Amino acid sequence: MEFFRIHRTIPFMRHALVLNLFSLLTFIAAVAFIVLKGFHLSIEFTGGTVMEVHYQESVQVDEVRTAINSLDYTDFQVQNFGTSQDIMIRLPTREGQDASQQSASVMQVLQQQHGNAELRRVEFVGPQVGQELLHNGLMAMLFVVAGILIYLAFRFEWKLALACAIANLHDVVIILGFFAFFQWEFSLSVLAGVLAVLGYSVNESVVVMDRIRENFRKQRKMSVADIIDLSITQNISRTIITHGSTQMMVLSMFFFGGPTLHNFSLALTIGIWFGIYSSVFVAAALAMWLGIKREDLIKPIKKDDPATEVM
Repeated sequence: MEFFRIHRTIPFMRHALVLNLFSLLTFIAAVAFIVLKGFHLSIEFTGGTVMEVHYQESVQVDEVRTAINSLDYTDFQVQNFGTSQDIMIRLPTREGQDASQQSASVMQVLQQQHGNAELRRVEFVGPQVGQELLHNGLMAMLFVVAGILIYLAFRFEWKLALACAIANLHDVVIILGFFAFFQWEFSLSVLAGVLAVLGYSVNESVVVMDRIRENFRKQRKMSVADIIDLSITQNISRTIITHGSTQMMVLSMFFFGGPTLHNFSLALTIGIWFGIYSSVFVAAALAMWLGIKREDLIKPIKKDDPATEVM
Protein backbone atom coordinates (compact mmCIF):
# COMPACT_ATOMS: atom_id res chain seq x y z
CA MET A 1 0.00 0.00 0.00
CA GLU A 2 1.38 3.41 -0.97
CA PHE A 3 0.07 6.94 -0.49
CA PHE A 4 2.34 8.07 -3.27
CA ARG A 5 5.16 6.78 -5.42
CA ILE A 6 8.43 8.67 -5.72
CA HIS A 7 9.75 8.30 -9.25
CA ARG A 8 13.11 9.95 -8.62
CA THR A 9 15.61 8.30 -6.29
CA ILE A 10 16.58 10.52 -3.34
CA PRO A 11 20.38 10.59 -2.78
CA PHE A 12 20.37 9.82 0.95
CA MET A 13 23.92 8.43 1.00
CA ARG A 14 25.28 11.71 -0.34
CA HIS A 15 24.81 13.16 3.15
CA ALA A 16 25.63 10.01 5.10
CA LEU A 17 29.03 11.13 6.37
CA VAL A 18 27.84 14.43 7.85
CA LEU A 19 24.76 12.88 9.44
CA ASN A 20 26.69 9.98 10.92
CA LEU A 21 29.21 12.38 12.43
CA PHE A 22 26.23 14.09 14.05
CA SER A 23 25.00 10.68 15.24
CA LEU A 24 28.40 9.86 16.70
CA LEU A 25 28.56 13.14 18.61
CA THR A 26 24.99 12.65 19.86
CA PHE A 27 25.80 9.09 20.93
CA ILE A 28 28.91 10.19 22.83
CA ALA A 29 26.98 13.01 24.52
CA ALA A 30 24.21 10.58 25.54
CA VAL A 31 26.74 8.17 27.08
CA ALA A 32 28.37 11.08 28.94
CA PHE A 33 25.04 12.24 30.37
CA ILE A 34 24.19 8.68 31.47
CA VAL A 35 27.55 8.26 33.21
CA LEU A 36 27.86 11.74 34.73
CA LYS A 37 24.26 12.63 35.59
CA GLY A 38 22.67 9.21 35.95
CA PHE A 39 18.92 8.65 36.01
CA HIS A 40 16.16 10.14 38.09
CA LEU A 41 14.81 6.79 39.24
CA SER A 42 11.18 6.54 40.29
CA ILE A 43 10.11 5.29 43.70
CA GLU A 44 9.59 1.86 42.13
CA PHE A 45 13.38 1.61 42.10
CA THR A 46 14.37 3.78 45.08
CA GLY A 47 11.69 2.72 47.56
CA GLY A 48 9.06 4.83 49.34
CA THR A 49 5.67 4.84 51.05
CA VAL A 50 2.65 3.12 49.50
CA MET A 51 -0.85 4.15 50.59
CA GLU A 52 -4.30 2.83 49.71
CA VAL A 53 -7.11 5.32 50.26
CA HIS A 54 -10.84 4.56 49.93
CA TYR A 55 -13.60 7.11 49.22
CA GLN A 56 -17.32 6.67 49.74
CA GLU A 57 -17.91 8.01 46.23
CA SER A 58 -15.94 8.27 43.00
CA VAL A 59 -13.01 10.67 43.09
CA GLN A 60 -10.92 12.21 40.32
CA VAL A 61 -7.25 11.23 40.34
CA ASP A 62 -6.25 14.78 39.35
CA GLU A 63 -7.92 16.14 42.49
CA VAL A 64 -5.82 13.83 44.66
CA ARG A 65 -2.65 14.87 42.80
CA THR A 66 -3.46 18.55 43.38
CA ALA A 67 -3.88 17.94 47.10
CA ILE A 68 -0.56 16.08 47.40
CA ASN A 69 1.20 18.78 45.35
CA SER A 70 0.35 21.20 48.14
CA LEU A 71 2.74 19.21 50.37
CA ASP A 72 5.66 20.00 48.02
CA TYR A 73 5.95 16.45 46.67
CA THR A 74 7.16 16.35 43.08
CA ASP A 75 8.04 12.70 42.52
CA PHE A 76 4.93 10.73 43.41
CA GLN A 77 2.34 8.53 41.73
CA VAL A 78 -1.44 8.50 42.06
CA GLN A 79 -3.66 5.99 40.29
CA ASN A 80 -6.99 4.20 40.65
CA PHE A 81 -6.74 0.88 42.42
CA GLY A 82 -9.51 -1.54 41.43
CA THR A 83 -12.41 0.95 41.36
CA SER A 84 -12.87 4.69 40.92
CA GLN A 85 -13.37 4.92 44.71
CA ASP A 86 -9.98 3.40 45.57
CA ILE A 87 -6.73 5.29 45.11
CA MET A 88 -3.14 4.07 45.37
CA ILE A 89 -0.51 6.67 46.27
CA ARG A 90 3.24 6.14 46.06
CA LEU A 91 5.41 8.70 47.84
CA PRO A 92 9.21 9.02 47.79
CA THR A 93 11.10 8.83 51.05
CA ARG A 94 11.42 12.17 52.82
CA GLU A 95 14.20 12.88 55.27
CA GLY A 96 12.99 13.15 58.86
CA GLN A 97 9.67 11.40 58.19
CA ASP A 98 8.73 7.74 58.38
CA ALA A 99 5.85 6.07 56.53
CA SER A 100 3.30 6.78 59.28
CA GLN A 101 4.19 10.48 59.42
CA GLN A 102 4.02 10.79 55.62
CA SER A 103 0.65 9.05 55.47
CA ALA A 104 -0.71 11.22 58.30
CA SER A 105 0.20 14.47 56.52
CA VAL A 106 -1.27 13.20 53.23
CA MET A 107 -4.49 12.03 54.86
CA GLN A 108 -4.88 15.43 56.50
CA VAL A 109 -4.97 17.28 53.18
CA LEU A 110 -7.11 14.58 51.53
CA GLN A 111 -9.73 14.77 54.30
CA GLN A 112 -9.76 18.54 54.01
CA GLN A 113 -10.52 18.09 50.33
CA HIS A 114 -12.93 15.14 50.73
CA GLY A 115 -14.12 14.40 54.23
CA ASN A 116 -14.91 10.78 53.38
CA ALA A 117 -11.30 9.75 52.61
CA GLU A 118 -10.32 6.63 54.55
CA LEU A 119 -6.83 5.13 54.83
CA ARG A 120 -6.99 1.40 54.16
CA ARG A 121 -3.30 0.45 54.05
CA VAL A 122 0.12 2.05 54.39
CA GLU A 123 3.51 0.38 54.09
CA PHE A 124 7.11 1.22 53.35
CA VAL A 125 8.74 -0.32 50.27
CA GLY A 126 12.46 -0.42 50.90
CA PRO A 127 15.19 0.29 48.36
CA GLN A 128 16.15 -3.39 48.43
CA VAL A 129 12.93 -4.20 46.57
CA GLY A 130 13.67 -1.34 44.20
CA GLN A 131 17.13 -2.69 43.47
CA GLU A 132 15.60 -6.07 42.70
CA LEU A 133 13.18 -4.43 40.24
CA LEU A 134 16.05 -2.54 38.62
CA HIS A 135 18.10 -5.74 38.33
CA ASN A 136 15.18 -7.66 36.81
CA GLY A 137 14.48 -4.83 34.38
CA LEU A 138 18.08 -4.71 33.21
CA MET A 139 18.12 -8.49 32.82
CA ALA A 140 14.96 -8.25 30.70
CA MET A 141 16.67 -5.69 28.46
CA LEU A 142 19.75 -7.91 28.22
CA PHE A 143 17.68 -10.90 27.09
CA VAL A 144 15.83 -8.78 24.54
CA VAL A 145 19.10 -7.48 23.10
CA ALA A 146 20.55 -11.00 22.97
CA GLY A 147 17.44 -12.30 21.21
CA ILE A 148 17.58 -9.51 18.64
CA LEU A 149 21.26 -10.15 17.92
CA ILE A 150 20.59 -13.86 17.41
CA TYR A 151 17.68 -13.06 15.08
CA LEU A 152 19.76 -10.63 13.01
CA ALA A 153 22.63 -13.13 12.80
CA PHE A 154 20.32 -15.72 11.24
CA ARG A 155 18.38 -13.23 9.09
CA PHE A 156 21.19 -11.34 7.34
CA GLU A 157 24.73 -11.56 6.10
CA TRP A 158 27.06 -10.33 8.87
CA LYS A 159 27.61 -6.85 7.44
CA LEU A 160 23.89 -6.10 7.31
CA ALA A 161 23.35 -7.74 10.71
CA LEU A 162 26.12 -5.70 12.35
CA ALA A 163 24.80 -2.47 10.83
CA CYS A 164 21.31 -3.20 12.18
CA ALA A 165 22.63 -4.05 15.65
CA ILE A 166 24.66 -0.82 15.91
CA ALA A 167 21.67 1.25 14.72
CA ASN A 168 19.41 -0.30 17.38
CA LEU A 169 22.01 0.30 20.10
CA HIS A 170 22.18 3.90 18.89
CA ASP A 171 18.41 4.35 19.39
CA VAL A 172 18.36 2.93 22.92
CA VAL A 173 21.34 4.97 24.11
CA ILE A 174 19.84 8.17 22.67
CA ILE A 175 16.57 7.58 24.57
CA LEU A 176 18.45 6.92 27.82
CA GLY A 177 20.59 10.01 27.15
CA PHE A 178 17.48 12.20 26.90
CA PHE A 179 16.18 10.90 30.22
CA ALA A 180 19.57 11.41 31.88
CA PHE A 181 20.07 14.94 30.49
CA PHE A 182 16.61 16.28 31.35
CA GLN A 183 16.35 14.15 34.51
CA TRP A 184 12.94 12.90 33.53
CA GLU A 185 11.64 10.24 35.88
CA PHE A 186 12.79 6.77 34.86
CA SER A 187 10.14 4.23 35.87
CA LEU A 188 9.15 0.69 34.96
CA SER A 189 6.82 2.08 32.28
CA VAL A 190 9.77 3.94 30.69
CA LEU A 191 11.81 0.73 30.73
CA ALA A 192 8.89 -0.99 28.99
CA GLY A 193 8.93 1.81 26.41
CA VAL A 194 12.64 1.29 25.78
CA LEU A 195 12.07 -2.43 25.24
CA ALA A 196 9.21 -1.64 22.86
CA VAL A 197 11.45 0.74 20.91
CA LEU A 198 14.05 -2.01 20.54
CA GLY A 199 11.57 -4.22 18.73
CA TYR A 200 10.12 -1.33 16.76
CA SER A 201 13.51 -0.11 15.59
CA VAL A 202 14.57 -3.62 14.60
CA ASN A 203 11.47 -3.95 12.45
CA GLU A 204 12.24 -0.74 10.55
CA SER A 205 15.89 -1.69 10.03
CA VAL A 206 14.96 -5.18 8.84
CA VAL A 207 12.51 -3.78 6.26
CA VAL A 208 15.18 -1.43 4.86
CA MET A 209 17.83 -4.17 4.78
CA ASP A 210 15.43 -6.59 3.11
CA ARG A 211 14.78 -4.09 0.35
CA ILE A 212 18.53 -3.47 -0.07
CA ARG A 213 19.15 -7.21 -0.39
CA GLU A 214 16.32 -7.55 -2.90
CA ASN A 215 17.58 -4.69 -5.05
CA PHE A 216 21.12 -6.07 -5.03
CA ARG A 217 19.71 -9.16 -6.75
CA LYS A 218 17.60 -7.17 -9.23
CA GLN A 219 19.81 -4.20 -10.12
CA ARG A 220 23.08 -5.55 -11.50
CA LYS A 221 24.50 -2.34 -12.98
CA MET A 222 23.88 0.13 -10.15
CA SER A 223 26.50 1.14 -7.60
CA VAL A 224 26.14 0.22 -3.93
CA ALA A 225 25.21 3.77 -2.90
CA ASP A 226 22.59 4.00 -5.68
CA ILE A 227 21.03 0.68 -4.64
CA ILE A 228 20.80 1.84 -1.01
CA ASP A 229 19.28 5.17 -2.08
CA LEU A 230 16.76 3.35 -4.27
CA SER A 231 15.81 0.95 -1.46
CA ILE A 232 15.23 3.72 1.07
CA THR A 233 13.24 5.78 -1.44
CA GLN A 234 10.99 2.80 -2.19
CA ASN A 235 10.24 2.46 1.55
CA ILE A 236 9.29 6.08 2.17
CA SER A 237 5.56 5.59 1.64
CA ARG A 238 5.49 2.57 3.96
CA THR A 239 7.49 4.50 6.58
CA ILE A 240 5.04 7.41 6.54
CA ILE A 241 2.03 5.10 6.90
CA THR A 242 3.54 2.92 9.63
CA HIS A 243 5.25 5.54 11.75
CA GLY A 244 2.58 8.16 11.21
CA SER A 245 -0.22 5.91 12.48
CA THR A 246 1.93 4.74 15.40
CA GLN A 247 2.88 8.28 16.34
CA MET A 248 -0.79 9.32 16.34
CA MET A 249 -1.54 6.61 18.89
CA VAL A 250 1.49 7.53 21.00
CA LEU A 251 0.56 11.23 20.95
CA SER A 252 -2.93 10.38 22.19
CA MET A 253 -1.32 8.62 25.17
CA PHE A 254 1.05 11.56 25.69
CA PHE A 255 -1.73 14.20 25.80
CA PHE A 256 -4.63 12.21 27.27
CA GLY A 257 -3.04 9.28 29.10
CA GLY A 258 -2.20 11.22 32.23
CA PRO A 259 1.06 11.20 34.23
CA THR A 260 1.17 7.39 34.30
CA LEU A 261 1.67 7.15 30.52
CA HIS A 262 3.43 10.48 29.99
CA ASN A 263 7.05 9.33 30.16
CA PHE A 264 6.21 6.00 28.51
CA SER A 265 4.82 7.79 25.45
CA LEU A 266 7.72 10.25 25.56
CA ALA A 267 10.23 7.38 25.32
CA LEU A 268 8.25 5.88 22.43
CA THR A 269 8.16 9.21 20.58
CA ILE A 270 11.93 9.65 20.82
CA GLY A 271 12.41 6.02 19.77
CA ILE A 272 10.10 6.29 16.75
CA TRP A 273 11.83 9.32 15.27
CA PHE A 274 15.35 8.16 15.98
CA GLY A 275 14.37 4.70 14.73
CA ILE A 276 13.53 6.19 11.34
CA TYR A 277 16.72 8.23 11.34
CA SER A 278 18.99 5.34 12.33
CA SER A 279 17.47 2.91 9.83
CA VAL A 280 18.05 5.32 6.96
CA PHE A 281 21.31 7.02 7.82
CA VAL A 282 23.04 4.83 10.41
CA ALA A 283 22.22 1.23 9.48
CA ALA A 284 22.26 1.74 5.69
CA ALA A 285 25.40 3.89 5.73
CA LEU A 286 27.27 1.46 8.00
CA ALA A 287 26.39 -1.41 5.68
CA MET A 288 27.82 0.60 2.77
CA TRP A 289 31.02 1.45 4.67
CA LEU A 290 31.43 -2.16 5.79
CA GLY A 291 31.74 -2.99 2.10
CA ILE A 292 28.46 -4.75 1.39
CA LYS A 293 28.33 -5.99 -2.20
CA ARG A 294 26.27 -8.20 -4.45
CA GLU A 295 28.55 -11.19 -3.95
CA ASP A 296 27.83 -11.12 -0.20
CA LEU A 297 24.11 -11.63 -0.80
CA ILE A 298 24.05 -13.99 -3.79
CA LYS A 299 25.50 -17.44 -3.40
CA PRO A 300 27.67 -18.37 -6.38
CA ILE A 301 26.62 -21.41 -8.38
CA LYS A 302 29.03 -24.29 -7.99
CA LYS A 303 30.56 -25.52 -11.24
CA ASP A 304 29.91 -29.14 -10.37
CA ASP A 305 26.26 -28.50 -9.53
CA PRO A 306 24.18 -31.01 -11.59
CA ALA A 307 21.58 -28.34 -12.16
CA THR A 308 24.07 -26.37 -14.24
CA GLU A 309 25.10 -29.23 -16.48
CA VAL A 310 23.87 -29.20 -20.04
CA MET A 311 21.63 -32.15 -20.70
